[in-house]
Amino acid sequence: MHSKLFVANLGRDVTESALTELFAAHGEVEFVKLVMDRATGNSKGYGFVKMRTDQEAQAAMAALNGRHMGARRPLEVSEAKPPSEGGRGQRGGRR
Repeated sequence: MHSKLFVANLGRDVTESALTELFAAHGEVEFVKLVMDRATGNSKGYGFVKMRTDQEAQAAMAALNGRHMGARRPLEVSEAKPPSEGGRGQRGGRR
């Protein structure tokens, strides 16, 4: 288990401070990052939360996965996966 969590099904009105407050009930939050649409500036409905320890991340995941937070669908909280190789900035095919 890693201390970085992936959080999905966030409502568009959820802020980083609200997410920090929600997760802080389960341990020390090191950072929160909502993923925003560059064109509109709106939240894409998901983000990342890094807890201080793996144990705090596990506790937050157990407590918050399936909980509702300003959206119709329940939150999906899981361990964040590292980016795949050749991810951002890589293009395939001919130019």
